[in-house]
Amino acid sequence: MVTTPTALEEELRALAGSVPDPELPVLTLAELGVLRALHITGPGRVEVELTPTYTGCPALEAMAADIERVLHERGQAEVTVRTVLSPAWSTDDITAEGRRKLAEFGIAPPGPASAAAGPVPVALAIRCPHCGSTDTTLLSRFSSTACKALRRCEACREPFDHFKEL
Repeated sequence: MVTTPTALEEELRALAGSVPDPELPVLTLAELGVLRALHITGPGRVEVELTPTYTGCPALEAMAADIERVLHERGQAEVTVRTVLSPAWSTDDITAEGRRKLAEFGIAPPGPASAAAGPVPVALAIRCPHCGSTDTTLLSRFSSTACKALRRCEACREPFDHFKEL
């Protein structure tokens, strides 16, 4: 049975979704697509479901603590944050606004992961978020976080992070 969220659930979900990601503070948890659900389980009690960007994500604990804090400040006495691993998070879960913010922040946003199910491209054209050139070189498969790679633009010579397709 599908139930329609109440106005309070929508308000609390928006509040929890507005929490910045601890590793990418330019994005909110809603824009990153890791906030899966929020349910009121009783008076002053709420349960939140989070899906990490990858298993073992070290930011998950900080996300949960930040969500608990903002919901407690809103008057929710008991906040439970559950980790939900299925369905797995994908870079397709990042919103269009999140992708725009990543590029504006200097991080090349991921392409659609769902394209990986089709023909495998011979070369990925990763666009430089600084000048727009696709003449970029992979410097390291891992950057400041495991979900990003470090690249350099050969046109403007600026290094930048690329959020990997997952």
